[in-house]
Amino acid sequence: MKVLITGISGFAGSHLAEYALSKEAEVHGTTRWRSKLENLQEIKDVITLHECDINDSFAFRDIIKKVKPDYIFHLAAQSFVKASWTEPYQTLHTNIIGELNLFEAVRSISNYKPRILIAGSSEEYGHTDVELTEDSPLRPLSPYGVSKVAQDLLGFQYFKSYGMHIIRTRGFNHTGPRRGEVFVCSTFAKQIAEIEKDKSKLPIIKVGNLDAERDFTDVRDMVKGYWLALEKGEPGEVYNICSGKSIPIKNILRKLLSLSKREIKIRNDPERMRPSDLKVLVGNNTKFTEKTGWKPSINIDQTLEDLLNYWREK
Repeated sequence: MKVLITGISGFAGSHLAEYALSKEAEVHGTTRWRSKLENLQEIKDVITLHECDINDSFAFRDIIKKVKPDYIFHLAAQSFVKASWTEPYQTLHTNIIGELNLFEAVRSISNYKPRILIAGSSEEYGHTDVELTEDSPLRPLSPYGVSKVAQDLLGFQYFKSYGMHIIRTRGFNHTGPRRGEVFVCSTFAKQIAEIEKDKSKLPIIKVGNLDAERDFTDVRDMVKGYWLALEKGEPGEVYNICSGKSIPIKNILRKLLSLSKREIKIRNDPERMRPSDLKVLVGNNTKFTEKTGWKPSINIDQTLEDLLNYWREK
């Protein structure tokens, strides 16, 4: 089986590549010329990388025609919510047009029917104070959320219009080793590791909104979910991938601090606040678990310990 992962050098992409290799798949991935490849160091000799900006429709088409993968996991995106307010054009163009280029590349090949996964986001739902199911209204509160809604609906449209085997997932917050430092759990872990190594002048962690509550899944469970979605999911359907439990960000911070022997203070940083934010975001995974048998296997305590150790090693 041939697998193509767009954004393979990223956080989830690199973990998905490792999981695909464990399934004895032939793994291909797209990267950009400026992509950092450190997440792929241990597997770079057993995967095939293709340089391609997903905004380049011709390059994308050439790679799809050359590889003709059986499974396509579309993960490449501008994925940092806060940055979407300062770079809304880049966010919308990359996330929407990049996906359009993928669909058109697949359509350009006659008698070619790969299975395609679109990695959506819980940010599509927006404001809510209830547990979210796939039927909950989509009311995004950020340009990023808007871009993911567009990706979601574009995937449904191409399924309905052209019969393409497209499955959409709405992944809730996921974290673990290799998570980028701009994301909440990872920035806490990195700051703690820097304090432990005396690389920070003061033993202070800068934080944003600690009152928000999020539904966290370990990235290694998340990519298993992506795989099962293509293996067992129904074409045209959308599935929440989440733990089904919310945890306050302040509790995440407490758990990480408890793993360190250093005395560390906390300081609010206005720069880390979003123009609009969700207080609680928690999903219902019943539809997905009943269809695929997936369930989280790594608890949040283990995830955070692994994440902190990752930054300690870096």
